[in-house]
Amino acid sequence: MFTLLHPAALLALAGLLVPVAIHLFNRRPAREVAVGSLRWLAAGANRRLRQLKLEQLGLLLLRAALLAVLAVAVAGPVWRTTRPASRGVVLLSAEAAQLPALVALKPAIDSLRRRGYALRWLAADFPWVPVPAWRALSTGRASAAADSAAGQTGGWAWARVRQAAATFPGQPLYVVTSSALRNFRGSHGPLPATVNWQVLPDTTTASWLAAAETADGKNLSLLVGHSNGALTTYRWAKVRVRHQSLPMQVAGLAPVRLQAGSKGGENLVLVPVSAPKSDDGIAFGRPPMLIEIYASPEFAADARYLEAALRAAGSALAIAPRVRRQLARPTRLQADWTFWLSGEPLPSAWQADLKNHRNLWREAAGPGVADTASFATEIPGDAPAAVFRRAAAAEPGGETVWADGRGRALLARHSLSHGNIYQLTTRFNPAWSELADDPQLPARLLELLQPEPACPIGLPLTQLARLEAAHDRRALDPAQLPATSGASARATRPKIEAPAAFRQTDLRPWLVLLAALLLLVERLLAHRRETATLPAAR
Repeated sequence: MFTLLHPAALLALAGLLVPVAIHLFNRRPAREVAVGSLRWLAAGANRRLRQLKLEQLGLLLLRAALLAVLAVAVAGPVWRTTRPASRGVVLLSAEAAQLPALVALKPAIDSLRRRGYALRWLAADFPWVPVPAWRALSTGRASAAADSAAGQTGGWAWARVRQAAATFPGQPLYVVTSSALRNFRGSHGPLPATVNWQVLPDTTTASWLAAAETADGKNLSLLVGHSNGALTTYRWAKVRVRHQSLPMQVAGLAPVRLQAGSKGGENLVLVPVSAPKSDDGIAFGRPPMLIEIYASPEFAADARYLEAALRAAGSALAIAPRVRRQLARPTRLQADWTFWLSGEPLPSAWQADLKNHRNLWREAAGPGVADTASFATEIPGDAPAAVFRRAAAAEPGGETVWADGRGRALLARHSLSHGNIYQLTTRFNPAWSELADDPQLPARLLELLQPEPACPIGLPLTQLARLEAAHDRRALDPAQLPATSGASARATRPKIEAPAAFRQTDLRPWLVLLAALLLLVERLLAHRRETATLPAAR
């Protein structure tokens, strides 16, 4: 079917009047004839002007055709034919392939395969699932192919499905993944209507050793994490160490034993007693995070507010940090976080200490200048804290962590090798800002003390955050997925129909070629005409 993408461009056909006007008013020069008298020439010329008629009709039609072809080419002509219904693709994630619920979904997937659907892994480049591997998976047996494809989605299932929709345009996609919440990180852009997403429930739970600490080397406090489809919780377990070679029984965990680590010290390793030596464990006796606050007398009020906020933030950590005030000026950076609330210059020896995974916090010094900004917040319904004064110096530069409503940095981070320097351009003093009374201050400090797995300011993950991300079993609500039939694995044959699609062939290149041929023929005919109408030589 012939279709124009831009029908309004056909107005260019009005240009056909141009060659007609040229042919009517551009008269061919008369041949000179020698006559004896000029008596009848004037009357003959008047009759010729009154009798306008078309001449060289073939050349006129050729020029009109040339203009018409160009006008139609500008209108975007295409030849559209109905494309037959495409087959489609079944995208299977490696994680879902190892779930027992896949066996109940096998009839639905097999019915799609008989209809011509391709079975591919939801992984990079979407490789084919071999028939022997699919037979092993659909019967509940482990498959080496699934193990090799595992992890390639990397927790970005939504982005991978959008990539598949672009890779297989117009084809219906039947996506099979687990309902684990960790697989749906990132932004969730719109998906085509051809995507049918089936999530399989993961009824497994995970328990892991998150951290360990001890006071005397004999009694251990173990932080045990537990995650299921609803939530992730932590609990403390007390264990007494009788001998390093003896296993320790912890409720909900495999037997734990102590062993010497490869880098010295002792490690808690979650392996069977008969397993070989392994370094995949939790550091034994690792002290909790140490936070030190040094404040000069003029910053005494700031230190009280800050210490209260840090203790509130530390209560949300698995292992509460130790927060202590330093009355004397410290000469070296020994704490994980040091809050320097003073206008005194920093000790020169601290530059080397900052490179050893230390964090230094500084507040604005001096009288400052008046300001009328407020803390920029993204929490709905949260009243932004006002800023009354800020540092008189120029903007601190670095990476903006906290900003005010005008886009200026309230807290900036400067990276120095493995350490960081945080510069607050205001103070916690009520005369400077309302940050001390901000109910969200402990939560904001917690984001700095222990970043989330997808922290926007790029801080390194803590060991606790990495372990939690690896064992997270929380599930996504299936209602949030497009065209999903629910979390139940008892799925019937999915109803997937390919949308009405057309195959378009662009005709503009052919019309341009035709216009070039018409122009060539027109130039040849015009040249012959000019040669034939030259005045005869005397």
